[in-house]
Amino acid sequence: MAVFTEVPFEDAAAFLRRLELGELRAMAACQGGIENTNYFVDTDRGEYVLTLFERLTSEQLPFYLHLMQHLASRGIPVPRPAPDAEGRILHHLEGKPAAVVGRLCGKSELAPDARHCGAVGEMLARMHLAGRDYARHQPNLRGLPWWKETVPVLLPYVGKDQRMLLLDELAFQERIAASPDYAALPRGPVHADLFRDNVMFEGGCLSGFLDFYFAGCDTFLFDIGVCLNDWCVDLDSGRPESVRGAAFLAAYESVRPLVPEERRLLPALERAAGLRFWVSRLWDCYMPREASALKAHEPSHFERLLRQRLSDAAGAGIF
Repeated sequence: MAVFTEVPFEDAAAFLRRLELGELRAMAACQGGIENTNYFVDTDRGEYVLTLFERLTSEQLPFYLHLMQHLASRGIPVPRPAPDAEGRILHHLEGKPAAVVGRLCGKSELAPDARHCGAVGEMLARMHLAGRDYARHQPNLRGLPWWKETVPVLLPYVGKDQRMLLLDELAFQERIAASPDYAALPRGPVHADLFRDNVMFEGGCLSGFLDFYFAGCDTFLFDIGVCLNDWCVDLDSGRPESVRGAAFLAAYESVRPLVPEERRLLPALERAAGLRFWVSRLWDCYMPREASALKAHEPSHFERLLRQRLSDAAGAGIF
């Protein structure tokens, strides 16, 4: 991922020794992503990912790290943070909060079929159930309050049609969030960023979920909307792929059936997920940070997707 903080080999080696993870053999900056500094590090004891957090604070980070530890202890295949001798999993390196997690086996499936989507749906439902007794609470930091704060900042940078869409959709999501159906939605820790590149497969089987640093407590339906918008759409047009979507939802519901309010609000939360990532990509495009390997994601994809969701809703006579 992007490198905002350069870590000398010798500093990384000493850091890994303190965590009793072995002698550093190789170190390479991860490409892609725009939030944190990430390195793949190989030692004589294993393969790991070293992360230096550039935006998240030491007060916020325990939620994410302990959530991964909690899920791993319940059999969900997620990276497990490495503790120091005192059991602490939040560390510091080069003046930044830092963590080391085990590197998952496999690779991302960037052209998924229905089988892959079903595997993601089933594991997402298992993850939601496994997180219900997680004791820590932190809101989704990229949820509705953030959209309300960020959209006005973006309006001067976009065209008239985009401004209208941003404001109209934000007002719609505020109405949805104030509704009784929304209040009844099941909630708990969600990944909130479970795109194709955040899931690993090995030998055709799902081998893990990674990158939990956008996680927070929100509706499970928001997580479902994020996944449907990435795993189950045509990336060129934003149009839903019904076979993949059906496979994802059927597998999810085989573990955790949706409640009636979730069925009613699914189209609205798909729109919410589309708005969230359109806003964040616009933000990263117009408010970029310097980094040695920074490449912002293209925002127009989620504009197309959101417009497609609106068209689908109008055609179905909903909302």
